[in-house]
Parts: sequence; structure tokens; C-alpha cells
Amino acid sequence: MPAAHEAQTPATTDPAPIRVVVVDDHTVMRAGVVALLAPVPDIAVVGEADDGRAGVALVERLTPDVALVDLRMPVMDGVAATVAIASGPAPTRVLILTTYDTDVEIERAVEAGAIGYLLKDTTAEQLAEAVRGAARGETVLAPRVAERLVARMRRPAPVVLTAREQDVLGAVADGLSNAEIGRRLVIAEATVKTHLLRVFAKLDVGDRTRAVVVALEQGLLPDREGRAGG
Repeated sequence: MPAAHEAQTPATTDPAPIRVVVVDDHTVMRAGVVALLAPVPDIAVVGEADDGRAGVALVERLTPDVALVDLRMPVMDGVAATVAIASGPAPTRVLILTTYDTDVEIERAVEAGAIGYLLKDTTAEQLAEAVRGAARGETVLAPRVAERLVARMRRPAPVVLTAREQDVLGAVADGLSNAEIGRRLVIAEATVKTHLLRVFAKLDVGDRTRAVVVALEQGLLPDREGRAGG
């Protein structure tokens, strides 16, 4: 089978169907997707490709409404193909259709420009509705994928201390006063206070002792062993 081929669609007086290309290196899976969409009157599969590069070329030639793209493929993977399609001249929406639902895979696909992310256990009805939604410009996510994204958004952002904030807080952990910290780090005492206020805000604490405790619990301070004193 060639890397890509176009399907012939018969002339009809009905409203133009949503034109779809399927990009998947697994022949059986690709045929299954085509078979699921074949009975749907308002959707027409107009082409197939078995790798990302061939899929991009097919999209450029046919300018379909939606490209159903697998993630892991030879020659060019689904993420790279999505970037090429999303940034290309064709007004084609990319809908990822894959077996992988890890946070990393989902994030890479969304950042690449995919409008939706489906899993290959999607039913025929769900697939058809997802294609319609993508064609309308709507974000389409499999329920498990949506749950993962919501859970990820609800996780508190990791606290990051700058190198200077670590130095200041480390000096606090060594028992130094603000004036002593200023002398150690060769900065003004007012600057020490400013750094500490920022640390308090990041760690959501109200005093020096609690700041040190929380920072140590979260691994935000370097090893205290061998630290220079004075």
C-alpha cells in the first residue's frame, strides 16, 4: 500500500460532509477507524496515510476539515505531524487518536496544536461526535484525558526558590540575623528582608522558623553539611 492515498467521494446534493483524513501506521487500526466512520452520512474519509510525513503531505493536498492522527508513528511522529499541520496553510483541525494517555503524551499533543485527544477505545458514536466537534473548532477530550488534565491543573504549582533566596534562607537556618546575613552575602539588610518576604509568600508561612522547616520538608534548601559559616 502506498504511504498515502485519496478516497473517491461520490457526488451528492446533500450538504458537504466533514472531510477527514486518517493518519495511523497500523493498517488494521486505520481500516477500523475508516470502517467506523463509513456509515456516518455527514462524515467522509477522503484519505489515509501510514506515517506522519505522508499525513502532512496529504493534508496539504486535500485540506480536509479534520485529521485523525496517531501519536507514535515512523518517519514523523504524531506530535511533529500535528505541529506541521497546525502551523501550515490548511485550515485542518488535528484530533489525536491514540492508545496512550500519559500526562506527557497529552501535554505534548496539546502544546503541538491538537484540538482534541481521543483514545482508541472510543465508540463509533463518540468518534463521530468528536469529529463533528473538532470541525466546529471545539476542544474534544476523551473522559480519561479530561480527568487527567483537571487533576493536573488542581495540583499546586511546585515552589521554586531563586539561588539568592536559598542563600538567605540557608543563612536563617544557620541561625544568623538579618544583619549577619547581609554581611555574609554582601547585601544590604533591607535586601535581606525583601528576600525573606518573598520566601514567606512562596512558602505561605509567616515567620523565619516556619520558612526553614517548610523549605527543608520540600527539599528546597541544599544540604546543610559543610556550609561555610560567618
